[in-house]
Amino acid sequence: MKIQELADLMGLTPHTIRFYEKEGLLDSRHIQREKNNYRNYSDEAIDRLKLIKKFQGIGCSLAELKTILQDHDTNARTNQEVIEWILQKIHEIERKKDEYDHMLVTLNWMLTYRKLLNEDPQQAEAMMAELRLKINI
Repeated sequence: MKIQELADLMGLTPHTIRFYEKEGLLDSRHIQREKNNYRNYSDEAIDRLKLIKKFQGIGCSLAELKTILQDHDTNARTNQEVIEWILQKIHEIERKKDEYDHMLVTLNWMLTYRKLLNEDPQQAEAMMAELRLKINI
């Protein structure tokens, strides 16, 4: 299939697919060049792009993707090494979740404070005074 067909099927842009090819995430198993130099993508390209999207969905960087796909292609990691990588990724996501939870608490406080400035400025000032006491300002 041609690049636009593949892009439409996968919900990607042709530019993204070319980028993956340039970065080595897609190779000759996935792409054949025709005599007119057009790319022709195999069904394996669909599976490969699904795999890429799945790993991107769990927050993998381009560098991680390259390593994961290379290891996948060569069966370079043992099952135990894959388990350790998964545990590390879980820890990383939990840490990020904690950071996002903290950001949400702060944003919700800011929203409440700003709404109170309109509705009850004295209550807003009491909120601010309480915060100052907590952080020793």
